[in-house]
Parts: sequence; C-alpha cells; structure tokens
Amino acid sequence: MTQTKAPTLAQQKKEALFFQRRNGYDRLTPEDREAMEDYCQGYKDFLDQGKTERECVDAAIALAQAAGFRPLERGAPLRPGDRVYRSNRGKALMLAVIGEEPLSQGAAIAAAHIDSPRLDLKQNPLYEEKELAYLKTHYYGGIKKYQWTTIPLALHGVVVLADGRSVTVRIGEDPGDPQFTVGDLLPHLAADQAKKTMGEIVKAEQLNLFIGSRPLGEAEESERVKLCILDLLHEKYGMIEEDFLSAELMAVPAAKAVDVGLDRSAIGAYGQDDRVCAYACLKAMLDLEEVPKTTAVCVLADKEEVGSLGVTGMQSAAFDVFMSDLCQSQGIPLKACYETSLCLSADVTAAYDPNFSDAYESRNSAYFNYGVCLSKYTGSRGKSGASDASAELVGTLRRLFAQHEVIWQLAELGKTDQGGGGTVACYMANRNIDTIDAGVPVLSMHAPFETTAKLDCYMTCKAVKALYHI
Repeated sequence: MTQTKAPTLAQQKKEALFFQRRNGYDRLTPEDREAMEDYCQGYKDFLDQGKTERECVDAAIALAQAAGFRPLERGAPLRPGDRVYRSNRGKALMLAVIGEEPLSQGAAIAAAHIDSPRLDLKQNPLYEEKELAYLKTHYYGGIKKYQWTTIPLALHGVVVLADGRSVTVRIGEDPGDPQFTVGDLLPHLAADQAKKTMGEIVKAEQLNLFIGSRPLGEAEESERVKLCILDLLHEKYGMIEEDFLSAELMAVPAAKAVDVGLDRSAIGAYGQDDRVCAYACLKAMLDLEEVPKTTAVCVLADKEEVGSLGVTGMQSAAFDVFMSDLCQSQGIPLKACYETSLCLSADVTAAYDPNFSDAYESRNSAYFNYGVCLSKYTGSRGKSGASDASAELVGTLRRLFAQHEVIWQLAELGKTDQGGGGTVACYMANRNIDTIDAGVPVLSMHAPFETTAKLDCYMTCKAVKALYHI
C-alpha cells in the first residue's frame, strides 16, 4: 500500500503564506451552479428588453413594482421594510429598501449605469444622395468606429411630435422587422483605406445609417427616396421631418443576447457595459426578502459613458435629493448618512485576453471565471480620476465576501501606461461616501457585441446581496 508523503515544511509554509488564485468553477457549489443558470437567463431577457437607458428604466420599474416597490412620495413617512423607487426623467432610476437602523448609521449603496456606447441620430439626420437615403449619426461614448460598420442595427428611441405627443420607436427587434446598417468600403477598392490608422479607417461623418432606396413620385421629381422614407414614418408614427428636432433616436446592435461557447459558459450581447452590473444591483435589491439591517439603495444612472454629466448622470443632484428625502423622513441630516455609508460602484473591468496580452499586466489583471472583480482605483496612468479605496474598505469586503461565500478577485484595468478608464466611483466618493469599484470582467468591452462569463455575472449579484446584508 502506497503511503502519502507528508508535506515538507516549505510546502506547509507555502500553503499558509502564498496567495493562490483559483478558478471559480473549482469552488462553485452545485446549488450555485443551478442558481447561476437561472440568474443568467433573467439577465439575458433584461438585456433584450433594455437596449437604451429609457428601456432599462421601464423594464426595471416593471420588475420593481411586481416585487412590491412603490414611488417615493416626498414627506411621506417611511418604516423599516418599505420598498420605494424614483425615476429620474425616465432615464435613470433609484430604489431603496428601508432598513432597521436609522439612516444616521448610513446606507449600503450599489451604483451602476445603464447607458452604453451607440450611434445617436443627429438633429437633422435624414438626407438623400445618389438616390440612397441615409441618417446622419453622432457616436455616443468611446467606440472603435470601424466596429459599427456592416452589422445589423436597430432603431430605438422617442419622438416628441409638434402637438406634444411622445411616440416610441423600436424598429429591428421583432421577427420580420427591417434592420439597418452602416456601410464599409469593399476590399477590392480599399488600397488607400488600408494605409490608414485604425482611428482613421472610418471617420465619424461616414457612420451614416442606410435607411432606404425606393423612390416615391414621378421620375422628374427630386429627393424621391427621402420622400418615401418620410411618408413611411408619417404613416407609422405621425412624424414629419421637423419632428427629428425633438427626437432621441439611436442605432443599436440588433443581435439578441446569447450563450457563447460550446460549454455555454459565457454570455454575448450588446450593452453589457454596464447593464451586467445594473441587473446585478437590481436583482439583489428585488430579492431582499427580510428587512435589511442597513437601508439598501440601488442606483441605475445615465450618462456615465460621457462623463456622468447632465440631469440624469451621477454628478447631478438627483441622487442627493433622493437620499435627502429618505433622510428627512427620519429627521436625519444627509451628511450624517453619507459619512457612514458604503458604496459599491458596480462597473465592468477588462478581462485578460490572451490574444492581446501586451496590453495587460498578467499578475494584476481580472480573469474570466474568477468571480466579481474589485478595483481599488480606476483612472489612467498616475491614477488620474480615481477615488482609490482604502485598505480598511477592502478589508471589510474581504470579510463580508468570505462570510457570504462570494467568489471574487482584485485587479486593475491593464498596464499602467496603456490607457485607462473611469466609473462613477469618484462622484460617490466626492460625497464623502466610502466607495470601491466592483464588477464583471468583460471581453471586447465597448464593442457592439461584448462577452462575459456567467460565473462572474452571478457572483456580482451575490456580492451586492452580501453588501445589502451588511
């Protein structure tokens, strides 16, 4: 009979002292595996319903109301267990479950954003050239422009007509719907294009949405294709060309959320930055069954991709007003709540991609299937624009995640001088709220089709649930 060799002293010390990273599947329980698949199916449904911030808010409110949430009324008394929400102009959303402790003891806040890179239509978008009709676009957020050519696109948004009525536009998602595309130059004629840098291959003013080619009217008349398009829009939506002036219309990828890989271990979809974290925050909030000790708050913000500015961004006073209304119901100063609160800035990070390893620092990168990723700081180069969470805050979350069996990792975006990015963390920290970034590692971030690991998606929701039970 073979005897097992006892570990050497060095091996024992290594086991005790070394930090060992382990794939999450080596630690995942059978219960979590089943729950993960159920969670990710709901997440994919949410992605398909919400391809714009307005649609995300509508879908989130429907889920919240079904879970017993009601609109927050200013001045109304609030009791432990009350579930309230407030929509900010239909493009951002804040929810809260009132806890047992007074708000002077702080709140547990999870903040994500629901806007994603896209192609917005310009104010005067419709034109005809050489008997082809196009819509001019202005890209939103950080994109590689060439990635948005030759893919199926859908048209989403709202149009406010001259009489004040608002009509919803959603074309390209249902079976049988027409779809749209931005063209590219065929390789046979692309000798000059091939000499250009990546940023110059397709210029912003070439991101024009092909919308039609059928003429309406007699041969001698002008702009017949444009007329045909306007006639169709008027018939369906009551629009005239001037109504584009009071419209918010955007082209987004028409693809549905799908499983990726033969093993179905990943999810591919548009807009996972940052709806993957937004759904995690929302689902964790909706699943709160018992009254939490600390008031739980969920923020789904707009405009993060362009600096979090504007009335629906994280820099606006809307969040402060919401929290102030909660605090006033208990006669507590807002600043007293903020200084004892804790916030997870729930935003994605870059997953290590072996195909582009030169951009990453492998010892400090986030990996697929290693769980939710904490980032002490984001920003660029010398931590520019970062809030830089404290060691004490990371220590608190280490203990919290261990207690709730959350699989997690800690990393930063890439090589120090390679570039960088930002989140809403600095705006929460500026309010005197202890804040750290936490989110899902993503492959092909900001592309029209992004990829995430199911395990990491599920663990991000589990991390937010742990926060809400702090």
